[in-house]
Amino acid sequence: MIAKPMDMFDRDREWEALTHFATTAQPNATLGVVSGRRRQGKTFLLEALCAETGGFFFSAEESTEAESLRHLSAVYGAFIGSAAPISFTDWRQAIDALLALAGDREIPVIIDEFPYLVRSSPSLPSVLQAALSPRRAERLASRARMLLCGSAMSFMGALLSGSAPLRGRAGLELVVHTLDYRLAAEFWGITDPALAVKVNAIVGGTPAYRREFVADDVPASPTDFDQWVLRTVLNPASPLFREARYLLSEEPGLRDIGLYHSVLAAVASGKCTSGGIATYVGRKTSDITHPLSVLQDSGLLRRDADAFRANRSVYRIAEPLITFYEAIMRPDWRAWEHGRDSAGRWQELQHRFHGNVIGPHFEEICRTWALDYAPPGSLGGRVSRVASGVVNDAERRTTHEVDLAAFGTSNDGGETLLAIGEAKWNDIMGLGHLDRLRRIRMLLANTRRFDTSETRLVCFSGAGFNEALQAEAAANDDIVLVKLNDLYPPADLQGFRS
Repeated sequence: MIAKPMDMFDRDREWEALTHFATTAQPNATLGVVSGRRRQGKTFLLEALCAETGGFFFSAEESTEAESLRHLSAVYGAFIGSAAPISFTDWRQAIDALLALAGDREIPVIIDEFPYLVRSSPSLPSVLQAALSPRRAERLASRARMLLCGSAMSFMGALLSGSAPLRGRAGLELVVHTLDYRLAAEFWGITDPALAVKVNAIVGGTPAYRREFVADDVPASPTDFDQWVLRTVLNPASPLFREARYLLSEEPGLRDIGLYHSVLAAVASGKCTSGGIATYVGRKTSDITHPLSVLQDSGLLRRDADAFRANRSVYRIAEPLITFYEAIMRPDWRAWEHGRDSAGRWQELQHRFHGNVIGPHFEEICRTWALDYAPPGSLGGRVSRVASGVVNDAERRTTHEVDLAAFGTSNDGGETLLAIGEAKWNDIMGLGHLDRLRRIRMLLANTRRFDTSETRLVCFSGAGFNEALQAEAAANDDIVLVKLNDLYPPADLQGFRS
């Protein structure tokens, strides 16, 4: 096992997967694919792997095929210490030369930003397919651990799927995800739970946003949060200011960028069903099917099935910065860009920030807690799935939104409803919230689809609970109150670790 570099935060699972792939002791060349949205630290991981193993690293650029081959030739020549200039005439020759780098030992051979190369050389995946044919002499003589890396999620996701040339050729398919809410707080060195939620609702768990984009500018305290927003994400001179726009424009194959922004704006405003999104953008539902699929493939939008209705699903933005941009920045973009009373405008938009940005994000944090961090037994069993949903109330002619439904596995192998919950960021919760959950539990019991006899009722609050609700929870084992300190236990917030 290759020791993880001291300056690498977390990424234990990713590092273990990469080092295992690089040191499998297989006698022939192997192929792996590494993907993930931009700014997650993929290049940092792969460069560290090369540094630890003496591997070869090539970072592609947006250029023509001829220029890319010249660039690769120069990097290759420097790697082998060639006194004479190297000149690859085509990709077949170049790939065979890369395979030959590992004739006597296994080393990673990494091509970063692989989609850039394919854009100017569409046949490159087929060239790699032929080069890595199982019985080909050049592959059998090589111990290269070739890794293709890219951030264009739609492209990378299709690289090994269906009838793609490299289907069945890869021995590793690693996706580098964003840091979850707890790891993000630790990475930013934020120990105040409320502040951690606010920052996470804007920048999410993307590591580069702290390092490269705001140069380690972290809110000094909860009272510094508003000023931090103004000097970073709402500052036209900050790289973070235009980042959300670039995230969408960098995805290849998008033609009508305005339509995609309108779809994201609809979701950010709370229109989360396909019908609601279509109405918001002024199109037919059938007209937005393709944009929704593209945004999902790009990793910018997520489709979640309703917990209680098989034919219903909701869409959620996967990148918090985009939600912030669509809800806060895009409607008044020109004013923000020119810095017209940014402080005053930010204060005027606090209701939108809390309702459209923090509120939904806090619900997502609560669902993550239930699935990944809830103490054993706190929700009545091992949680296997968490979702949100809508429950019909025919008697009162209304519907009830359920922020959290936690499911487990029963003794007979079926699915059991462990808990339902409500999350309120800015409200002190009381008995009214509990009564609503009890009503929903009764309605679910009446459907006879779920055994709710042991379903727990969970209240999540960023503002706390009144005395009456606390007394009721103390007297009933089926009521669970989750406060900010439960979502962010102090032991998990000891500040940033290198």
